[in-house]
Amino acid sequence: MGRAIRTEADAAANEAEHAERTCASCGRRMPSSAAPDAKYCSAACRKHGLDATDLALEQRIDELLAARARSSSICPSDAARALDPDGWRDLMEPARRAARRMVARGEVEITQHGSVVAPSTAKGPIRIRRPR
Repeated sequence: MGRAIRTEADAAANEAEHAERTCASCGRRMPSSAAPDAKYCSAACRKHGLDATDLALEQRIDELLAARARSSSICPSDAARALDPDGWRDLMEPARRAARRMVARGEVEITQHGSVVAPSTAKGPIRIRRPR
């Protein structure tokens, strides 16, 4: 028996199958038990989905990073405060979710103590910066 010839389409399909999938709502890594066509990691994420606040936070993160030096970073609270100066604390988790979705698209990186960390496992204070 000879070796199977692998086409570019086969390679692309295999890579897509094994690529890290992320939840469309929270940006965390999908569990391995999730169906291949699943969009959300849980019922809570499916129920929440994406709303105008989520999209506004992504836009604020992008605007804040664009206004700063390429080498600087921001805190999720900066985006939350820009959106709602009085009720920013309630927007902290949505801001972190927005950052994780942006990481999944390759737009930003999440760091802790100056090192890039996996967004699905980051605990505690984080910073958001452009990829380097």
